[in-house]
Amino acid sequence: MSEPPAEPPAGERQHPRFMLLYALAAAGGAMAYVPFLTILLPVRVEAMAGGAHVSWLAYCAFAGAVMASLSNVLFGWLSDKTGRRGLWVAAGLVLTCALLPAMALAEGLPALLGLLVAWQLGLNMMLAPLAAMAGDFVPDRQKGFLGGLLSLAPAMGAASGVLVTIPSLAGPDTRLALVALLVAMCVLPVLLFGRPRAFPELMAAVPKRDGPVDPRPRQVVVRMWIARLLVQIAEAALFAYLYIWLRSISGRIEDNDAAQVFGVVLFLAVPATLLVGRWTDRTNRPILPLAICATVTGAALLGMALAAELPLALTGYALFGLASSIFLALHSAQTLRVLPRPQHRGRDLGLFNLTNTVPSLVMPGLTLAMVPVFGFGGLFVVLAVLVILAAALLFSIRRPE
Repeated sequence: MSEPPAEPPAGERQHPRFMLLYALAAAGGAMAYVPFLTILLPVRVEAMAGGAHVSWLAYCAFAGAVMASLSNVLFGWLSDKTGRRGLWVAAGLVLTCALLPAMALAEGLPALLGLLVAWQLGLNMMLAPLAAMAGDFVPDRQKGFLGGLLSLAPAMGAASGVLVTIPSLAGPDTRLALVALLVAMCVLPVLLFGRPRAFPELMAAVPKRDGPVDPRPRQVVVRMWIARLLVQIAEAALFAYLYIWLRSISGRIEDNDAAQVFGVVLFLAVPATLLVGRWTDRTNRPILPLAICATVTGAALLGMALAAELPLALTGYALFGLASSIFLALHSAQTLRVLPRPQHRGRDLGLFNLTNTVPSLVMPGLTLAMVPVFGFGGLFVVLAVLVILAAALLFSIRRPE
């Protein structure tokens, strides 16, 4: 991806063309894994493993999370060192789109697991430098708007799952190829036509200083990391057990009812996040909306813990989903603001990505420890405490000058 030689004047903004194409590419990244991990992979494992499908899905989730964690840090670091993020994104796109259809060729579960690990490697080869690219080209005065655009990604990821599973559209094997085609159509445009304006101040390396170092920037990063981890643990628990929890309240609920609630919440989050993001840009209050959203998320979890009837449960989840979706999209954008060293942006974002993968490893043990003894109400109270702690950490961060 080329950069124009001329430097923009002070106060200039990134071109809307790049912003929109970047948001489309981020949505393509979500399309690469949401329908596959939530629908296509479980269906394939169930068909191959029969009664052992739960165990095999656990193996796939664990191995995939480990590879995603390691490879995201690795390729973020490599894109820092080479300074050619576009080439890494393109190479990862090729691997991702090639390995998705190859899943249909796996003749046994070990082979499928091996392909899954390789696919996670290619996927994060694409996602890690793509995430860092936003930090390279989007100035702080547009980070809120960027967060709003990033809220499109989970919504489009969910929509792609609905699209590829239309019964008359494609068979099980063709669905994998269809997902690969959608991903390529979304990611390629930013590489071919993005042409972002250069902002040299975003790329200026920060040298190491001799003597005492101001600890405050690092403290902000640590608080942001912990806060996202705590919210993501709650998000992962609800993502995995939403349907089972709703069924425990009312046997009348069906899987498509839960899917509809999930989809509606994601799409409502898009305009809401855009409005909140633009407000943060105008007022220079990047952290305050995160703290408020975390507080609302914690309150929604407490409401869900007390819910005994389906309408109250659905209302609580809708509030949880809306507030947490706004939080996660804006947090992804504002993280780029607080990272202290642009020359390590890709690597540091890879470390932040651990907040997305570690909860998948923590959540099953937490759920098994809580639900059999205290029920889902007890689990939601624990999650609410974690999220309210995240809000407290964010409220403690001072407003930037």
